[in-house]
Amino acid sequence: MDINHKIFFDEMPVPRFLVRMTEDKKYHVVEANQRAIEYFHRRREQIVNCDMESFIDNENVRHFEQAFQVCLRQKMPVTIQALPSLPGSVRVYGFWINPVVMDDGETVLMDVMAQPDTTDESILQRERDDAISLLTSIFDVSEIGIFVTDRHRRVVRVNDSFLRAYGWKREDIVGEDFAMLLPAGEKKEEIQRYDAMMDTGIRSSGEGRIMRKDGSIANVLYTTATLDLSQGRTFQVKTMMDITLRKQMEISLRMAKERADAANNAKSSFLANMSHELRTPLNAVIGFSEIMMNETFGALGSDKYIEYLGDIHLSAKHLLEIINEVLDMSKIESGKVDLDEQEIDIKGLVTSVVRIMESRAFKSQVKLTMDIEEKSLNVIADMRLIRQVLINLVSNAIKFSKKDQEIKVSVYQDETEDLIISVKDDGIGIPKDKIKEALEPFGQIMDSQHAKEQQGTGLGLPLARAMVELHGGQLELDSDVGKGTLVTMSLPSRRVIKPKDTKE
Repeated sequence: MDINHKIFFDEMPVPRFLVRMTEDKKYHVVEANQRAIEYFHRRREQIVNCDMESFIDNENVRHFEQAFQVCLRQKMPVTIQALPSLPGSVRVYGFWINPVVMDDGETVLMDVMAQPDTTDESILQRERDDAISLLTSIFDVSEIGIFVTDRHRRVVRVNDSFLRAYGWKREDIVGEDFAMLLPAGEKKEEIQRYDAMMDTGIRSSGEGRIMRKDGSIANVLYTTATLDLSQGRTFQVKTMMDITLRKQMEISLRMAKERADAANNAKSSFLANMSHELRTPLNAVIGFSEIMMNETFGALGSDKYIEYLGDIHLSAKHLLEIINEVLDMSKIESGKVDLDEQEIDIKGLVTSVVRIMESRAFKSQVKLTMDIEEKSLNVIADMRLIRQVLINLVSNAIKFSKKDQEIKVSVYQDETEDLIISVKDDGIGIPKDKIKEALEPFGQIMDSQHAKEQQGTGLGLPLARAMVELHGGQLELDSDVGKGTLVTMSLPSRRVIKPKDTKE
């Protein structure tokens, strides 16, 4: 044993000694520290380099020997309780016996170390002192504000973090009623809550407010616990985290949302009112231009007038379509659209829309085809809205398709029995990174390929999606430049009416 280990061994506060088994099966003490000498109540020369049976009575020797035999046999640490009776002043709870095993597996020594007696008041006192020191350190260095109050609501202790956060000095509040930290209108309620907690001992947490030194109010997140000590003393420990900035941010966000909602409502109301105001004169322009084009009250006298009237009529109808789109979108955004639901023959509806759009497709030299399942597919929906969605989708497909390209309108049920209506074209397509923009209100794809076709508001696809979503469905768009576009509208299976001959 080198000098450093020797010092450590000797200065240990509990009895410790080393034992070796001799050839004649005796247990020989090789070394013992001062606490072990005191424990066995012998002189050093009566213990060190002596067999244990020479200084311990037979009963206690057998107590040790049985534990030694187990330790040697198993080559594992064992524990035993304290000896029944020894005259020394040192009291222990028991002993750890650890075998010292060499590389070749031979046990050369047994290291015997006492376990402290937990009834030893000096040890308990040291443990209490250590615990108090640890808790005091945590209290002082915590970045969370902490203060302690007694049964009479007096502040008895406060940490530095609390003082820094709220600007108080220790002498300002220690010994004072904690109510001085509360806003005037909240004192009564908080005092009642405090007294109730002192009586019940229930823990609580939540949000509250306290006064800073400068008179401003801080929002805090707190946790409160009641602590019962000896002699009937009761204290309350409260931790506080300042959340003033977070509360201000919440208020700012709420106000911003309210302003945005108000602005959106004002916009929707403005668009709705303006749309109504504009539609009235436009309908007159369209009606009178039709009368003049038809020469209802006589010839106009010049072919140029008829040509100009055609332009007036076409522009007015286009402007009316735009106004109607804006009006429809404003109604949907303001939640003023009520579905006029009825049973619809989807096959008949799609066929009628394709027939209506064939003339436009023929004019653009585009082929328009249908692929519809043979079985009856009736749904509960608003016929006007579904027809408008289909017209918008087919119209877009025609607009962005080139000569001799094909547009296919398909109707079927998927594996979940949702009704699927898709419109696929082989046109110029939309860049994948612009698809989301195309589905937003007033979103238009501004590039060289699309610019010459942009004559509307950019509400066609967003309106179609909004109308489908009113039915609980979805509208999805898949496209890429030069690869065409696939628009898929799905209506949930709960809207599909099963044929009467379908067996459950």
